[in-house]
Amino acid sequence: VGGDTNPMEQDVESPIIRKPKLPKQAREDLPKHLAEIDRVKKIQRYVQKDGKCNVHHGNVRETYRYLTDIFTTLVDLKWRFNLFIFVLVYTVTWLFFGFMWWLIAYLRGDLDHIADNQWTPCVNNLNGFVSAFLFSIETETTIGYGYRVITDKCPEGIVLLLVQSVLGSIVNAFMVGCMFVKISQPKKRAETLVFSTNAVISMRDGRLCLMFRVGDLRNSHIVEASIRAKLIKSKQTKEGEFIPLNQTDINVGYNTGDDRLFLVSPLIICHEINQNSPFWEITQAHLSKEELEIVVILEGMVEATGMTCQARSSYVSSEIKWGYRFTPVLTLEDGFYEVDYNSFHDIYETDTPTCSAKELADMANRARLPLTWSLASKLSQQGLPESEQEAEHDRKTTYLSENRKETSDGLQNKLYPPSFEE
Repeated sequence: VGGDTNPMEQDVESPIIRKPKLPKQAREDLPKHLAEIDRVKKIQRYVQKDGKCNVHHGNVRETYRYLTDIFTTLVDLKWRFNLFIFVLVYTVTWLFFGFMWWLIAYLRGDLDHIADNQWTPCVNNLNGFVSAFLFSIETETTIGYGYRVITDKCPEGIVLLLVQSVLGSIVNAFMVGCMFVKISQPKKRAETLVFSTNAVISMRDGRLCLMFRVGDLRNSHIVEASIRAKLIKSKQTKEGEFIPLNQTDINVGYNTGDDRLFLVSPLIICHEINQNSPFWEITQAHLSKEELEIVVILEGMVEATGMTCQARSSYVSSEIKWGYRFTPVLTLEDGFYEVDYNSFHDIYETDTPTCSAKELADMANRARLPLTWSLASKLSQQGLPESEQEAEHDRKTTYLSENRKETSDGLQNKLYPPSFEE
């Protein structure tokens, strides 16, 4: 089984010139058969396929903490509640200051001298609560129609005008800022970052690897993109402690820098199953019985706004296909590369051992073991009589030749059983 040694690679077909038949950006929905599997087998996900965390916080007694960060609380609310609060705040402030203008006019007696041209009111043409409410709106929104104006004979009105102007500016900055952040949230950018429906396990450069594919539907790039993966699986410690939903890091190249992506075209993210991998002892038969979930997290900065964006997805055991590879989606056209997103989720079957990576490594070590034995036998035979050395040499040679043949046959049968259909 061949492939690139780099665990991250762009899947590129042979440079065959052909006419584009499919749209450049076509995103497929979740296949129907997978949705039916989820309905039949109730899979309790930790993270949904669309990236939403399936965790609800209950019995939170210290609810005052939400009010200490009221701005973030408002941004996190749903749109219907956010719009309701937006309208409510402005309406309440207008009504409150409208009542204050009416109260000043009432206490000064302006309402009793409406028709008296010799009387100088606090606010001209204010003859009731409705007109006071309209004057409050004009003052806070700085509309100024010119019909109702404040006079210089009302010091309490001047103070109220200053207070309403300052508080109105604060309300405008807070609510408009909240709406702007709500609209420009970077998680909307994550909607165009896609993950393959399935993850696959197959051979790459003689090693068993777990792989999944990521892509970006937009032409604007994600700057400083990086990928992480975690295994979510309950475990029990040696002391008997049960840890539900324990998180274990899955190495996707952070020790070599391959986890930092140049996400211009779809990439296949590769995790080599070695001694440090949580899948080291898992076989194909064992994988289908495991209750585990792989959460993948793609992070980066939006090129247009500079804000940090995060996209998430997950794979349960039924969505990890053993013995498959991803279909290439990148082809060379006339002067440019064409990405076929209709084949983004497609996989095809390939020859893959059904044993675990640990068993595969053990069999490979046993195949190389006779070389070590021959060297050790020569060292151990030093000092023996010549006749005994010849007899020991003949015995070792006969044993090693038989062992090499048995090991080779066992390795061949283990890797590719006779029942495997190509």
